[in-house]
Amino acid sequence: MIALITGASSGIGEEFAKNLASRGFNLILVARRRERLKEIKEKITNIFDVRVKTICLDLSKTECCKRLYEEVSKLHIDILINNAGFGLFGKFDKTDLDRELEMIDVNIKAVHVLTKLFLQDFKHRNYGYILNVASIAGFMAGPLMATYYASKNYVLQLTRAVSQELRHDNVNVYVGALCPGPVDTEFNRVAGAQFAIGGSTATEIAEYGIEEMFKGKTVIIPKKEIKALAMLSKAVPSRLMLWGTYFAQTARRGDPSDD
Repeated sequence: MIALITGASSGIGEEFAKNLASRGFNLILVARRRERLKEIKEKITNIFDVRVKTICLDLSKTECCKRLYEEVSKLHIDILINNAGFGLFGKFDKTDLDRELEMIDVNIKAVHVLTKLFLQDFKHRNYGYILNVASIAGFMAGPLMATYYASKNYVLQLTRAVSQELRHDNVNVYVGALCPGPVDTEFNRVAGAQFAIGGSTATEIAEYGIEEMFKGKTVIIPKKEIKALAMLSKAVPSRLMLWGTYFAQTARRGDPSDD
């Protein structure tokens, strides 16, 4: 059995790798940081009796996504975890456009391309798992992280729609979305933000996500508090939810007007 994990050089991606290795899965780990991938490979193979292949690619480039698929398409992948992604904090008119476009390429386009290409193979075999890492942000709009929230909305809604198509086709292929809240990873540093709510550990999120994936859960939300927030986002008027989200963002980082 083989699992392919993108964004595997740290955080949840690394924990996905450790968890699946403990279950006997051979791994293909994908990220941009070659040395970090090498370290994780050594760490895993020193503990678990599994094979680990590392692939260094920049998934913000569509051609690299296609190249990744072509490189592994004959290896009979059982699980694809689309975990690569990042965020950016700040007012929309002030955040860097090129960085935002890169975020859209990684958070949306890479997930879209890889999900489509691997799903075609999985449907042909009538077997396979695709887990897309979205976020609780996918349930709402996010002032001060507008592009990130919008990107996770795309991932969540795409996943739900494709999952319904598969149910209608009655095929044995899983597509689901993992929607964590705050997680204690490098995400905060990259996004330039700190969370006001205490985060889960990457280990906890990965463990819960994999367990629920194997149970066939389409939308996976760890922690009761985060599930309550998802329900609240549907019940509370959107204007009030937007105000609350803006307040929460400024509380964790400070007034972005000061930047």
